[in-house]
Amino acid sequence: MTNSSPEKNNLESEYDKFLEVRQLIVNDLRKQVDEALTGIDSNLVVNGRVKNFPSYFSKYIRLLKAGMKDPKITDLMGVRVICPFIEDLQSAEDLIKKSFNVTEREIKGHFTFKEFGYESTHLLISIPQELIKKYGDPQTDIAEIQIRTILQDAWAEVEHELVYKAEFSPFDDPMKRKLAAVNASLSLADIIFQEIRTYQRKYSKEMNKRRNSFFQKIEESTDDLLFTTEQKKTSPAKSNGHLFREDTYNASIDDLLVNALTAHNENRFNEAIGQYTKILELKPDDAIRSIIYKHRGMANFACSQYNEAIDDFSSSLKLDPQSYKAAYYRGVVYSVLKQYSQAIDDYALSLSIHPYQSFCLFRRGQAYYHIGDYPQALADCENSLALEPGNKAAVKFKELLHEKLRM
Repeated sequence: MTNSSPEKNNLESEYDKFLEVRQLIVNDLRKQVDEALTGIDSNLVVNGRVKNFPSYFSKYIRLLKAGMKDPKITDLMGVRVICPFIEDLQSAEDLIKKSFNVTEREIKGHFTFKEFGYESTHLLISIPQELIKKYGDPQTDIAEIQIRTILQDAWAEVEHELVYKAEFSPFDDPMKRKLAAVNASLSLADIIFQEIRTYQRKYSKEMNKRRNSFFQKIEESTDDLLFTTEQKKTSPAKSNGHLFREDTYNASIDDLLVNALTAHNENRFNEAIGQYTKILELKPDDAIRSIIYKHRGMANFACSQYNEAIDDFSSSLKLDPQSYKAAYYRGVVYSVLKQYSQAIDDYALSLSIHPYQSFCLFRRGQAYYHIGDYPQALADCENSLALEPGNKAAVKFKELLHEKLRM
């Protein structure tokens, strides 16, 4: 069959007749797929395309050569979903299955030493009838949705140019090894990115728990002084029988930090302090040490080990003079110890680094209250409320200050 064959001309004429309808359907189909995937947090990219005629004709000829008498091209209209992480692939597939009638599923791209390909999920779906009624008959009732990671898509594009489009199949083993190595490297990178993503989520979860526990301790130790006659008694936290495990010695700093945060969040403060100490013994760079000292200071604060907490926050500030949180936290400890002048100095230091801290202003206002400087306390309270009007404790504090000033 030559390029000028009557069959090719007939096929191209038929192709052109339905091209506009197919493009309109693909545009709407892409939007529908995009809407179906809104439940996924990752930033997915959804593209749509109508297979161009040269690609269509090339595939038509290959299917004829393979013995198919009346080739049926199922990917004339296609939508591609590109995901950042491996975990997104299954989520995207599940959501698509809920929104469309999936008639066939295929995983393409398994490869061996002699075969090159990319892993990709291909779903054949029935074109929604409302789209056919809206735009007309596209002369096919099937469309394809491909789901890939970013790296799988990158491999597919390059492979298409080097191997598929050029009909190139390397004969020498070194070239085969190179192609297989690139494919394997991209697959490994996808796995590593997913592991980092999983670790990131676990780290963020534990960090949020730790912050909430720490802030609750601050509220119990400082706010109640304003509105009750007796400060609540706090006792050093117990380790619940958990000891620092020496088998973590060879763990990475990231692993140790997650273990420490987990212990911290489970109120196993002594174990957490031990693991923070173990990280410091590994002598990481100053930026990491500053963060670890800050974490350990928070654990010492939770144990009511206030002097140790002050030392840790001071070490954090020495390593990172811009650590406004360490300055703020040290101010909180001084407030708990009723050393209000030192607390005011630390709150001021924190605010000089980062002025827009509603809670730092609120805490400094409390410290001014306790030394009898009600006008300055009111000024800090009002500035705090300007940044966070919904702070009920600050609203209550403002009412208390107005009462004091009226006396």
